[in-house]
Formats: sequence, C-alpha cells, structure tokens
Amino acid sequence: MIKSVLQFSKPYLKPLFWIALTGSYIAAILPQDMAPTLGPLSDKWTHFLAFAVLTLLLRLAYRVSWFQTTFLLFLYAVFIEVSQYFTPNRCAELLDVVADLIGIAIGLLLYQFLQRKIDEVY
Repeated sequence: MIKSVLQFSKPYLKPLFWIALTGSYIAAILPQDMAPTLGPLSDKWTHFLAFAVLTLLLRLAYRVSWFQTTFLLFLYAVFIEVSQYFTPNRCAELLDVVADLIGIAIGLLLYQFLQRKIDEVY
C-alpha cells in the first residue's frame, strides 16, 4: 500500500517540494509581526517541522543522497538566516540553524523508516 501511494503521488512530489521550499522562505523573511505562526509552537519548533518536511520531500522527490540532502538544506538554512538579518523586525539566530539541522536529521530518519517499510512490503 505504501508503495502504491508513493507511485501515485510521485508526479506531485517535485512540485510539492518546491511549493514547500518557496512557502518556507516567504514565511521566514516576512517581518515578525506579519509572519504566520503554528498556534502555540515556538519558532524553533516551526524550524524543526519545516526542515523535517523539506527533507522528506526532497528525498522522496529527487534521487539525492543523505549527504547531499543535508548539505543542500544546511545551505538553505544559512541562507534563511542571512536573509533574516536584512529583514526588518527579524534577526538571524544560530539556534534556528541548529533546529533546522535537527529537523533534517529527523526527516532523514523518517525517510529511512519509510524505505524499510516499502522494502518489507515488496
């Protein structure tokens, strides 16, 4: 069942990744008073969740290694923080990059878990 769901969703994964990437960047550079929030979740949780989802989507949509995924999304995390440095009412924080890296690690683990489940079934 997992494999059939992934086969069905395969054509949508690349656009979904780019939509998520673009949306996360827009949310990251909006001034703080205009930035969307996820209810009571702190800023670090938002970073963590966004990068876990981006990692999972990147690995599912493209054939990139775990190292390439980590490297590319780390560069993106740093790019966001540099952008926030120049955004009014925002500031760059090293802890945001740490939360992003934790999200990347969790996303990689989720991907590995999905791969194992697919291999077990097929």
